[in-house]
Amino acid sequence: MNEESLSAPASKILAGLLEARTGQVISANRFWRIETALKPIMREYDIPDLDALVAVLLSVESDDLQREVIDAMLNNESSFFRDTMMFSLLQRQVIPHIAKERASSKKLRIWSSGCSTGQEPYSLAMMFAEESFKWKDWDIEIVATDISQDALNYARKGVYSQFEIQRGLSVERMLRYFKQVGSTWSIKDDVRSMVRFRQDNLLRSSSDLRNFDLVLCRNVVMYFSPEARHQAYHRLAQALHPGGFMMLGAAETVIGYDTEFSVSKDFRGCYERRPAGEPLAIRA
Repeated sequence: MNEESLSAPASKILAGLLEARTGQVISANRFWRIETALKPIMREYDIPDLDALVAVLLSVESDDLQREVIDAMLNNESSFFRDTMMFSLLQRQVIPHIAKERASSKKLRIWSSGCSTGQEPYSLAMMFAEESFKWKDWDIEIVATDISQDALNYARKGVYSQFEIQRGLSVERMLRYFKQVGSTWSIKDDVRSMVRFRQDNLLRSSSDLRNFDLVLCRNVVMYFSPEARHQAYHRLAQALHPGGFMMLGAAETVIGYDTEFSVSKDFRGCYERRPAGEPLAIRA
């Protein structure tokens, strides 16, 4: 019996904990990720292996340790302007369309759900800053949420390594929106102030995350079980104005999981919240 099979029961318990708390699923063929992700925590707490870690989690009041374990197992992969075609679509078509609908109020609300360490909402902020002349009299609100408190703390600081800053950013944007601090890069205050970060769990309802014009939830639900996806899509639909838009990752779809959205006939890759009472129509 090899070491991997010995740790399989503990890995299954930890994967179950992650799914119960966050909706994210780790398949059995990826259980190796669990030990890799948790090694720093086990080293910090002098815990020899996964079995001992599970024993500690089950035997004592360990809310802080449990939070650290869950945060470590979450997939927090992100980069600036991830999927440039998507940002181009937003800037040139989707957001101008929404702006026409909101011309009288001049208010625009965007939710970056599953924002990880902040690259996506800061990319949105940079996008608006680059066309500040268009938005001079507008109230632009960007709300960014994640289940991981550690990821949010990182995002709020807005300080990134050289490796992180080079992923998706041109030299021009680096110099315009960041200042170099030693070997790191710190986002400038005028961009940072455009984003409001808060903790949120997509599988739980929230009465104050409502009335958005646009929701970005990219590469999040792809890790969810089918039931969790259904819950998440319902939650996202409830957060949008009727007729508001949602954008998922390229490998994600609502088809087969939700009836509150229709595929947008105007914007490829976007979904539109159907007005209450409108018959379901999956648009090609």
